Amino acid sequence: MSGDEHPDWLVVRRGAAPLIVSIPHAGSDLGRYEERFFDPWLARKDADWRLDELYDFVGALDATLVRTRLSRSIVDVNRDPSGASLYPGQATTELCPTTTFDGEPLYRHGEAPDDAEIAERMLLAFDPYHEALKNEIARLRERFSRVALFDAHSIRSRIPRLFEGELPVFNLGTNSGLSCSPRLREAVAAALAANGASSIVDGRFKGGWITRSYGKPGEGVEAIQLELACRAYMEEPERPAPDNWPQPIDAARADATRATLQTVLETVLEGMRE
Repeated sequence: MSGDEHPDWLVVRRGAAPLIVSIPHAGSDLGRYEERFFDPWLARKDADWRLDELYDFVGALDATLVRTRLSRSIVDVNRDPSGASLYPGQATTELCPTTTFDGEPLYRHGEAPDDAEIAERMLLAFDPYHEALKNEIARLRERFSRVALFDAHSIRSRIPRLFEGELPVFNLGTNSGLSCSPRLREAVAAALAANGASSIVDGRFKGGWITRSYGKPGEGVEAIQLELACRAYMEEPERPAPDNWPQPIDAARADATRATLQTVLETVLEGMRE
């Protein structure tokens, strides 16, 4: 597959600015695996809902967008391909998840993927996503001495199995400062804090495989992850169920959050041009 050819489920919209926005978890397509899941709603429950709508301004910044329409329940492109946990000692989901964030089983009895199928899914969906990221980084590095990769995520504010209490609204991950320069880390943190909502740097979510594997500031590639609590742009039911989750975007919340996100990405771009 060349850099200009992609599967139908993989969306790559090229821009000329030194910024790539990755949205790896907003997809909900279960493809040919749907009948094997215990409940298709459960298999879609933990998607990063509505992020394609929330980040609809990316094109106006002339940034490159890379996202997948496939559900993370098929294969999670933001996990270590070896299967090793990114958060040892803490609850998380696997490369090919078998449970929801809340611990509910995803597959019917005997239908969970074995090692051979996991390898097949890697070839199907993991490898093309990362090939696209590598190709876009290489393309932009031909023109710029520094490029940024911004990995966009969202998650429900309360998931007791994963973290205690209520998650801050803005969760900036930089692999504990290793995936980007200190200057960029501080500038983005300041832009988030200016929103007035709760924010944290390298808290529960320090950055997934994408941030950790591509963020090499010494080689001209800076990567950060932003995990956004869903309450920043939509109502969150106390107990998600098929009749109340996901919710539509709440315009008032989303407008304020989108303005902050745009400021953040503009800050990142300024950092690449300094």
